Amino acid sequence: MFEFSVIGGKTARDLIARNRPQIVDAVRETYLTHEAGDSVNPDSYFLRFPEKPDARIIALPAYLGGETNVAGIKWIGSFPANIEQGIPRASATLLLNDYATGYPFAVLEASQISAARTAASAVLAAEQLTGGRSAGRITVVGAGIIARNILEFFHSQEWQVDELVVHDLKLEYAEALASHATSELGMKSRTVDGLKEAIDGADVVVFATVAGEPYVTEPDAFAPGQVVLNISLRDIAPEIVHGAYNIVDDVEHCMKANTSPHLAEQKYGNRDFVTGTLAQHIRGDITTGTDKPVIFSPFGLGVLDLAVGAFVYQSALDSGDAVQIEDFFGETSRW
Repeated sequence: MFEFSVIGGKTARDLIARNRPQIVDAVRETYLTHEAGDSVNPDSYFLRFPEKPDARIIALPAYLGGETNVAGIKWIGSFPANIEQGIPRASATLLLNDYATGYPFAVLEASQISAARTAASAVLAAEQLTGGRSAGRITVVGAGIIARNILEFFHSQEWQVDELVVHDLKLEYAEALASHATSELGMKSRTVDGLKEAIDGADVVVFATVAGEPYVTEPDAFAPGQVVLNISLRDIAPEIVHGAYNIVDDVEHCMKANTSPHLAEQKYGNRDFVTGTLAQHIRGDITTGTDKPVIFSPFGLGVLDLAVGAFVYQSALDSGDAVQIEDFFGETSRW
């Protein structure tokens, strides 16, 4: 009852790498559990800094019912200026709490978990919204860690991709991701300098940038039927969002923090442009067509971190890779 474990980032990444299909399944079930109301996912809390307006540390508390039945909180820092020093933008920890007693039982390095749940969500949405696991061309805009994880999840789900196109404002990042996709994932890859060239002709477009406001503003930026994974949430102008099918992970959560859907709500004064949630699409409650673009905008739910974190925790216990901290709690009896 009073055991406490620590799971480091290397262990988490190794376990994730061996179990990506199972993580996609866990994310799918979590969306359905959340849609059914068996979860608590409060608003995220943003700690901001007056002298660093682009930086923030975010607290995501949550409870996930169903088979997971665990509570917890992710504490994730997002410092975009880090990339100028060649280090990742995000760092995170995840604390898991026992639902029966409230006692914490594990802490995990969570940047790997956060990246995995984001990537699993993106690839699940791509499969659901395209109706399969194949694409003539996938384009990735933003060549960072999240993009790399998304491509690794595409690979683990055995997607058949004729061509990968990578675009980043820094050519060396684009070339690094394209090289990784070719050498490690067996994808035919190339980089392009222009955003329009990158997007045109792609079946699936993935945005994984650190953009703070929309820069994709041309009304015809996306073609009818094109599936757009709006993972970084703020790249696309509200006018484009308004003219597309829009799938989100959670409507209330996505309408915050000046995301592209939130900007559309503010501009048009309603949410009529929202088609529904990914869980509703999975259940068959809603559908999308090919007469206009399909945009998936996931705000990133804390329940997903719990699902992936709980999976990694149990896997680490089973493999003997969890580090047990003896006598973590100073008192374990009331008297």
